[in-house]
Amino acid sequence: MRVRMLTTITGLTAATLLAGGCSLLGQEGDGGSGVEDDKVTLVTHESFALPEELVEQFEDETGYQLTISKLTDAGALTNQLVLTKDNPVGDVVFGIDNTFATRAVEEGVFDAYAPELPAGAEQHELPGDDGDALTPVDTGAVCVNVDRAWFRKNGVAEPRTLDDLAKPAYEDLFVVPAASTSSPGLAFLLATIARYGDDWTGYWQDLVANGAKVVKGWTEAYYEDFTFSGGDRPIVVSYDSSPAFTVDEAGQRTSTRALLDGCFRQVEYAGVLKGEDTNTEAARAVVDWLLSPEVQAALPTSMYVFPVAEDVDLPADWARFTRQPESTEQVDPAEVAAQRQAWLEAWTEIVSR
Repeated sequence: MRVRMLTTITGLTAATLLAGGCSLLGQEGDGGSGVEDDKVTLVTHESFALPEELVEQFEDETGYQLTISKLTDAGALTNQLVLTKDNPVGDVVFGIDNTFATRAVEEGVFDAYAPELPAGAEQHELPGDDGDALTPVDTGAVCVNVDRAWFRKNGVAEPRTLDDLAKPAYEDLFVVPAASTSSPGLAFLLATIARYGDDWTGYWQDLVANGAKVVKGWTEAYYEDFTFSGGDRPIVVSYDSSPAFTVDEAGQRTSTRALLDGCFRQVEYAGVLKGEDTNTEAARAVVDWLLSPEVQAALPTSMYVFPVAEDVDLPADWARFTRQPESTEQVDPAEVAAQRQAWLEAWTEIVSR
């Protein structure tokens, strides 16, 4: 589950980032390199959120002044990093996930860094990342979510499987983030490819014919169209952790449920950006900070994701209301890298008809 940033940030549009380039990092430094040794810029997606006191703690302990520059979704973030790889827009990145990561790695966006991982994190490393480009920070499963309160009120049975979403009973009830611009949207597309194989295009044709609505990103889907947020669609692509977000004030029940059929495991990574003007030492300090016990413990309540550190005690609401899928749909990262563009082109053709 994602929430909006709680701390003060520097908000920069893609155009501003392209125009500003490395000048965003300052104009002073050794040999006119443009690097200020006490400044570090973290580039991330719009859903990044950590308590302000943790940011202040990082700055106090390291001596680095942290600027957080937000783009939109992980897909747009990846595209921007590739476009600006010869003139990076920051020093370090967080939020590229396993649906987009192979593209950025292949484009040579990152410097190698292999920090000491907390126990359990090694199982989330990106397969094939032999050059230590990316470090796992958090994980979660992208799953369809339903607004149980809406279904009870309207006397409609809740969907249980991916197949159900294409049935007439759920016509015009489903909203999904776009696979071309949203990491959970792409994760859902990959889940359907894994589930239906060569027939995935037929499944999507059925979804579209049944009135599935495609929007730009997760934020639009969950906060604008989902009935829990006041919209008119009681079925949305979100996360297995989302029901912990919809617990009532008394902490006794949640009004939503994650449909655990057809989920896709998502892992978010951090990486040091490669560039002559990159403050590499500070960038590595940011990666270490993201793996620290304090940040790992804050991830569930700040960004509604699971930490990669296995020894973190989850909040009580999570233990009671969050269920993880016993198994998830799998697509080999090498196949994603090879087929992503073709799949997206086919998907775009279907949803744009």
